[in-house]
Amino acid sequence: MNALHLAGPATSRAREGLTAVFFGGVAPASTEEEKLAEEIGRALAQAGYALLHGGYNGLMEAAARGAASQGTTVTAVTLIGKHDEWGAFNPHASMSVHLPDLGTRLNHYLDHADLIIAMGGGVGTLHELTAAVYYATTIRPVPIVLAGPATLRLLAFLREEKWLYETPTRPLGFLSTAESADAFRSRLTALNTAPIGGT
Repeated sequence: MNALHLAGPATSRAREGLTAVFFGGVAPASTEEEKLAEEIGRALAQAGYALLHGGYNGLMEAAARGAASQGTTVTAVTLIGKHDEWGAFNPHASMSVHLPDLGTRLNHYLDHADLIIAMGGGVGTLHELTAAVYYATTIRPVPIVLAGPATLRLLAFLREEKWLYETPTRPLGFLSTAESADAFRSRLTALNTAPIGGT
């Protein structure tokens, strides 16, 4: 049973069907990381993306704030029966989707993503990111951008320990990094001007 809820009027500038998914934790490591998340949200909206995110606070809220400031649709994706336990959505969510279990929630993110952005977080964010990387290597090479120092350190560790490596049958061309808001904007421009089917 899926439930879709409108959380207030939304003025969407997003192009039909173009959606970015943002994964990030509830406890930003620094004010700089929080500012980066907000700039990423703003850049996504300016490039024509609607935003899907967890709907709660921290980096999610910062990205949602940036996206909402540009008038795009910001959708919170949560679980049926957990909303009261997890708390209120951040004030920037214009819509919400309530799903029955974690697997359905994760599949909703991945199936709707034209672009995935991951920043630092806890084990939930780690689960979302690793699922997205596996999805991109096996199902559909949706572009994934790792942004900020925490995910860059994680990527270095995964490569060093051979948890993540490229093979002819598992190319990693979908994966890129952004250390700053300017780097993210450059990557976004490259993605939006790539040939159809390219990353």
